[in-house]
Amino acid sequence: MAAQTRASWLLEQEARALLTRLDRVKPFALQETMVPAANLMPVSQTAIERHLLRDRRALRAQVQAYVAWLRGIGRTASPVEMQRRFSFLKLRFNAALSQLDLFSEAISQRSEHELGVWLSGLDVAAQDALELPERFFESPPIICYLHRGLGGAIRRARTRLPGGGENPVAVIRIPRERMIGYGIASSLVHEVGHQAAALLSLVESLRPVLQATQHAAPASARQAWQLWERWISEIVADFWALAKVGIASTLGLIGIVSLPRAFVFRVNVEDPHPFPYIRVRLSCAIGNALYPHRQWDTLAQTWESFYPSAQLDPARAQILTSLLATMPTFVGLLLRHRPSSLRGSALGEVTRMPDRSPDHLLAHWERWRAAPQMMKEAAPTLVFAVFGRARVSGRLTPEGENRLLGSLITYWALRSTLEIADLCAAQGVSSRRFVPGAGVRQQELALTAS
Repeated sequence: MAAQTRASWLLEQEARALLTRLDRVKPFALQETMVPAANLMPVSQTAIERHLLRDRRALRAQVQAYVAWLRGIGRTASPVEMQRRFSFLKLRFNAALSQLDLFSEAISQRSEHELGVWLSGLDVAAQDALELPERFFESPPIICYLHRGLGGAIRRARTRLPGGGENPVAVIRIPRERMIGYGIASSLVHEVGHQAAALLSLVESLRPVLQATQHAAPASARQAWQLWERWISEIVADFWALAKVGIASTLGLIGIVSLPRAFVFRVNVEDPHPFPYIRVRLSCAIGNALYPHRQWDTLAQTWESFYPSAQLDPARAQILTSLLATMPTFVGLLLRHRPSSLRGSALGEVTRMPDRSPDHLLAHWERWRAAPQMMKEAAPTLVFAVFGRARVSGRLTPEGENRLLGSLITYWALRSTLEIADLCAAQGVSSRRFVPGAGVRQQELALTAS
């Protein structure tokens, strides 16, 4: 009995210590300092705060139930059983902190001068990149942040978080080195494409089609179709970016995959990304299918001049030849694909945007040169597409793009802040972008302030 008493006492102390540490976890609205234009969108902040609040309440209840068990019938349990139950509580506590850290990394950057405002502007651009002319899905909130790596990433909304629970927002990670120019458009909209593909179940609906095509193909083409199916998740995200920002997507992609030759032609069947050489060629082919123009052939030829494919070893040459031979059929399959999520429409019909054709984009650029104010009235993805087309045609310099795009990203953040403030004022509520506890029960408010 003495051993049981000591074990019970010690574990109760540890459980109560968990509660004290849980009390130290405050809502972001009470601890992050940032200028108003850098704030998260209210829907994003509310979704994150409510999710974390529910998680903390559930954990608190579990710890309190454990302490009550120790003081009650648990007093007669073995120390092994007491420790087993506590260890699961500890894992649950660490999972709750992991979720907090996941969002903290994204939100804390909003306090940095200029960068925080730019991230808010990118939130606006990402939300625009997710929209379609028809409402095929309910768009989740999106937040962006930077990291030091070379590639972007997304933790999609409505996916499982560490420790359980559904992610309330999409969190997009942008490489710091791609923070301006067409690189940011390419990376940002590609990651948004992953979210769109999940909402429309595009990968799930395309895989059976590709598998059937592989089985029906001649033996010489089956490996190519197997690879197309292996890479389809990344290809769909590239497709989305091309539909939204045109050649800016391919130019940004080239900036990422311009690597030593050995890596450009390295075929790794375990990698969900097409190997760099074929990924750029495919990007040009999809772009030309969506928005036909000679610019795509010119860019593909330039890419080939960087990495001539004539001297490949026989095995790689055979794979490349098969992929290039099946590429037109594969691209056509993508454009004609009619998943049930699109209610009978083809993917190419839904995503192709008339104002993103190369000629239309240059016409936009000429009008904007004459009346720069018109840039501020344009959708962010249209701006990305126009700037990419102007860059590749030599009408816009990197320095000019840096200056214009930097001011526009700041403007998008400021405009969204003022629009939300106007909306709040019109509804007679606080003009702050987030009202802590709005719509939450009073006991939750008391817990938040504790």
